[in-house]
Amino acid sequence: MDPHLKGPGQPGWFDKSAGNFVRVEEVAGRQQCVMMDADGPGAIVRVFLTWNSPKPGKLRIYLDGSPTPVLEYRALDLQQGAFNPGPPMQANQPNHGVDGGIGNYSYLPIPYAKHCRVTWEEPAGGQPWICYQINYRTYTSNTPVQTLNVKLLDRAAGAIRRTNRLLTTPPAHSGGSVQGLEQTLQAAESAAIPLPEGPAAVRELAVRLRVQDDKQLAQALRSTVVGAEFDGEQTVWCPLGDFFGAGPGLSVVQSWYRNVNADGQMVCRWTMPYAKSAKLTFHNLSKQQVTVQAEIATDHWKWDEHSMYFHTNWHFQPEIQSPPQAAKPGDFLDWNFITIKGRGMYVGDTLAIFNPLPSWYGEGIEKIWVDGDKLPSHLGTGTEDYYNFSWAPRPTFNGPFASHVRMDEARTQGHNVLTRTRSLDGITFQQLLQMDLEIHPWQSSKLDYAATTYWYAFSGATSNVAPNPEGAARVVPGSSRP
Repeated sequence: MDPHLKGPGQPGWFDKSAGNFVRVEEVAGRQQCVMMDADGPGAIVRVFLTWNSPKPGKLRIYLDGSPTPVLEYRALDLQQGAFNPGPPMQANQPNHGVDGGIGNYSYLPIPYAKHCRVTWEEPAGGQPWICYQINYRTYTSNTPVQTLNVKLLDRAAGAIRRTNRLLTTPPAHSGGSVQGLEQTLQAAESAAIPLPEGPAAVRELAVRLRVQDDKQLAQALRSTVVGAEFDGEQTVWCPLGDFFGAGPGLSVVQSWYRNVNADGQMVCRWTMPYAKSAKLTFHNLSKQQVTVQAEIATDHWKWDEHSMYFHTNWHFQPEIQSPPQAAKPGDFLDWNFITIKGRGMYVGDTLAIFNPLPSWYGEGIEKIWVDGDKLPSHLGTGTEDYYNFSWAPRPTFNGPFASHVRMDEARTQGHNVLTRTRSLDGITFQQLLQMDLEIHPWQSSKLDYAATTYWYAFSGATSNVAPNPEGAARVVPGSSRP
């Protein structure tokens, strides 16, 4: 079996989905499902909730042992509470209200100094089977944290409004210097741009790709690769479309860290620091000529013991058979996005899938192991839930931190592209991070999977994903669409 795949009976494989709680308690004759029970100091940084009908229970968030919840919601609906920060910090999933379904996500930080407990009160006689994800951070014991309360929320109202405006219109970088490139690359040609001496940082990268025929653009976005070297170490190797979150083809992306516009302009705002030297390179791995237009904005950076290098890896595997041949019913595969050794922070991913069948591909759940985990620190409830939507297939959408930017057909046949970036919910690791995704389609199929991963790390970190020129040069199926 491919080393990036795990199946039933192999070490580390398991399947787990909705309806899982820390414990279920009976309180005054009512069912209390404990969704989170964690000591502080810490902070909730993302909440995802969904169910396919409004359930008349109550969701409560208790902080620092108080018997009174600081936040309370009716049903599994974050709109049904006393405080709503508004979109896009808190927003409905695309299916909200469809066929009675409920679905929201929230990035409102909920800090606590000592303890956090989140409960769901199940109505009498109800079945506590819901889908939820709560991402939270735990800080070292001496970290000063002010616990959230109603007065703090009132005082923060103005800052929350300003943040919501910024999340929808990220500011362009100003200052520093800009290096430019406009060059036509024939097949197998490359062009490099050396950047100013460090210490410095790339603050913004803008690229536009031109081809002789628009029908060639999808292939060009997959077969034109951007690479980056910082202080002599190559840390970025990725097809352009995947790097900017669009996958193969020109799908519109409107997010905090990246934008892809309908006119072909692609922009990323990842900060990429270096101590001494840096170089960006564009490789044309296709059989056609392409013209690359690029602008790289750099600015000063104070390089110190806290500075890390930016990494992007592209892991592509075509025609993954799932479930595998001769498998028992319900046996599916876990596919490895990436395994990183070193010390750093995981900050996002883009998943581009080609599905040959008119059948939903994404029941699989993500499993993220950090350092010495025996079970994953992050255990999801479905591929689409990880990307802030549910009950797929659903329409495409854009959000500041998670988006569903492409779905060719209503039943997900063809290309599908999902992307998620992490800010407060970035995952720090001291020694190792491993991310796997269960490949669980409704119908046995051969699917193409391409995972782009974004992460920061100190010098010397390594991953199990190497550059893949053959994969980037491979013909993109159905690539006549720009």
